[in-house]
Amino acid sequence: MTPLHLRLPATSANLGPGFDALGLAMALYLTIDATEAKEFGIRATGRNADLCGDVANSLVFTTYKSVLAAHGRTAVPLHLELNNEIPLGMGCGSSAAALLAGVLLADHFGELGWSSQQILEEACRREGHPDNVAACFLGGMTASADDGSRIITATCGQDLKWKLLLALPSASLATEKARALLPATYSRADAVANVQNTALLVSAFALNRGDLLRAAMQDRIHQPYRMEACPLLPRLLPLNGTPGVLGVALSGAGPSVLVIAEEGAEERADVLKAAIRKAASDPELEIIETVIAAGTTVQR
Repeated sequence: MTPLHLRLPATSANLGPGFDALGLAMALYLTIDATEAKEFGIRATGRNADLCGDVANSLVFTTYKSVLAAHGRTAVPLHLELNNEIPLGMGCGSSAAALLAGVLLADHFGELGWSSQQILEEACRREGHPDNVAACFLGGMTASADDGSRIITATCGQDLKWKLLLALPSASLATEKARALLPATYSRADAVANVQNTALLVSAFALNRGDLLRAAMQDRIHQPYRMEACPLLPRLLPLNGTPGVLGVALSGAGPSVLVIAEEGAEERADVLKAAIRKAASDPELEIIETVIAAGTTVQR
């Protein structure tokens, strides 16, 4: 088989009110060059290289083997040249990127001949919900839904020039733990507020209306219940609507926080970063500056 080159973007899901429905692709990448080999191996570079290079616990390889086993195909050994820029366990879609990579490897080296829709749905099924996977695959701000028989998606905002600032605390948070913090039911008022804000949020990305984000990124469904496990969030939410800042939200299930800044904020990037560090009460806080990304690149 010919080698396969993959470049998969990080993603920030929910974006405030869009719980399990919205995801935003960010220009931080998991890049993989895969070739057939005598045995499974990974040469990893970049962020968390030790974890990404662990062959025995690689989510990419686990997914690759599982997909092929489910379809009666032999998983030929692969060697991966892997470079990772996506923070692990920080609500930036690292597991979605790895799962999608595993499915794409299985489709290529197992000669499954799947369509893009089949690849997307297989990865979404394994992730459990489509928001991160759909945004990783398609890019931009992607809305996704599972109607019980297929995954339906719509993408916009790929060309927006808004600046993205990711504030990363030192400790990670497992998605399972973050989900366990949520209540089983919600009031009608909270549900209606989130529906309204989600409609505004999609409109903001579709129409390049950054002025809508301050209201549109407010949430009542998951962020209030994750404050204790994500202490950075209550410290940074007051920045919402301050000069240069369009919106603030928990990135995925946390604990990272996503700050969306105005186009042209490059001139004041240092000022914004200083404001984030001051609000966080952490001068050593890691802040990653990035932009909205296109979807997954696949080169055979």
